[in-house]
Amino acid sequence: MSTSAEKQQQRPSDQEIVAQFNAMKQDLQAIASKLGELEQEKDEHKMVVDTMNPLNADRKCFRLINGVLVERTVGDVLPALKQNMDNIDKIVQQLVQSYKKKEEEFMAFQKKWNIQVKPQ
Repeated sequence: MSTSAEKQQQRPSDQEIVAQFNAMKQDLQAIASKLGELEQEKDEHKMVVDTMNPLNADRKCFRLINGVLVERTVGDVLPALKQNMDNIDKIVQQLVQSYKKKEEEFMAFQKKWNIQVKPQ
């Protein structure tokens, strides 16, 4: 009897479970939203890199840096764009891993407390 009484004391209230469930759900949605933004940014970088690749390295181009339009050459800008694109790709991979981990935790939490979501 004492073990069931201990389990009852350790179990959070329904409101606490729902609050934690909603917080975990919001975390997943935030990560998914950020992933979408970064994927779009990566696609934009790729489009610019593909456009600039066939151009001469000494050709004039303009780059927006912290809200300031700066005149550079294709040879100066292209390596920086490729580096930015690679960095974005690495961040996307890290976020995907983070999303998968959070999703597993979310599913485990949902299963542990037998939470069933009703369609609206």
